[in-house]
Amino acid sequence: MEFVMKQALGGATKDMGKMLGGDEEKDPDAAKKEEERQEALRQEEEERKAKYAKMEAEREVMRQGIRDKYGIKKKEEREAEAQAAMEANAEGSLTRPKKAIPPGCGDEPEEEDESILDTVIKYLPGPLQDIFKK
Repeated sequence: MEFVMKQALGGATKDMGKMLGGDEEKDPDAAKKEEERQEALRQEEEERKAKYAKMEAEREVMRQGIRDKYGIKKKEEREAEAQAAMEANAEGSLTRPKKAIPPGCGDEPEEEDESILDTVIKYLPGPLQDIFKK
């Protein structure tokens, strides 16, 4: 059939015969070539990964320099320190850890009466302030 198709096409190329359904030629080294191609792709991928790993390492060195300069800690370090602090507080306790108390709540001494009086006196006119201060 291939011979008939070639004559009918009047000197058509082998590719044209393949497109029309002719038998493909088997390349004896096709498997070897495909294996070499796959190896080349793997090698290129490894080189690309190495290149980007090197670039990321350089960026990390730069980031660490900035952290050192401004005293910034990595997010992982901050989380680890917070976790360690919570574990240290909870060590030996049978109950759940206490919630953090906001600053200024319960820290102040019982001198609230004087501080309130001082605050009120501060907003009074001058002659009245003198009366209350005496």
